Amino acid sequence: MAPGGAEPAGGGTAARPARRRAGGDPVKALLHRHRELCERAVDPLEIAAGLEAHGITDRTAARFRHRDVFSLAEELYARSPHEEVTAAAPILVPAGPGAFRGFGYALLPGALACAAAAAGQAWAGAAAVAAVAAALVWPGRAAGGRFPYVAHVLAAAVAGWAVHRHGTALAVGLALTVVPGHLAAVAFAAGARARLDGSRALEDFADRARPLLLVAVGLFTGAAAAAAVLAGTPLPVAVPLALLLFLTRLLLRHGAHRAPVGAALALALVPVPAAALAAAAGLLVHAVLALARASAHARP
Repeated sequence: MAPGGAEPAGGGTAARPARRRAGGDPVKALLHRHRELCERAVDPLEIAAGLEAHGITDRTAARFRHRDVFSLAEELYARSPHEEVTAAAPILVPAGPGAFRGFGYALLPGALACAAAAAGQAWAGAAAVAAVAAALVWPGRAAGGRFPYVAHVLAAAVAGWAVHRHGTALAVGLALTVVPGHLAAVAFAAGARARLDGSRALEDFADRARPLLLVAVGLFTGAAAAAAVLAGTPLPVAVPLALLLFLTRLLLRHGAHRAPVGAALALALVPVPAAALAAAAGLLVHAVLALARASAHARP
């Protein structure tokens, strides 16, 4: 009886440590839950951005015995199978055809609007509005929302309504902001990605990204004011509207949810002088929060 009685006890003591080991590895369940993300990631930063997009924060990472999401992502990356890739030395790659093509597209609205206005064409304002809406609010990578093009239609309506009220000069001024808007957006995206590569925590990245966004917004605002002066349209009308379209472009390009963008654009349609300014201010607050997330700058 002694051996027979000892055997279940031995089995019970053997089973309990096994359960403790399973419970002592909280990362394992997370690894299974996000296996596809972890196996396809090219670096831990991509996993960190994906985890953040799923609602995992630095505080949540503490439950997995890590100080922050970046540390958790490093373990997930190390424990995931990856195809071996030969490491190449970092080199400076010159701008490709896509970069020049994007800059060329940014030049078109201003050229079209100025040429049509100089020729005295009746369709100059409408053409400029269409070109501005297409250039500043072109769809980026996938963003949240069931109706993907509502924001673009609202942006065209906001610009068209403003031009109808204030004349073709406003359309020309908006068209002239497309080039600085394109350059500011490209510079912000590149700077944010570089800061993401050098960050070790989500709060660290947010502290680095927010000033960069405010600098980009400040530079664009100055360019929008200069464009309004060149076009001969009032600054209080042109600058808030241009800033609203610029922030719309940034948020959509970086995969932000479309609902706040649509709400701000709808507010700008209210026939009140300060509507565009209030909409731009509200969207700026949302952009400061949304574009400080690492997931907004993950590689598509």
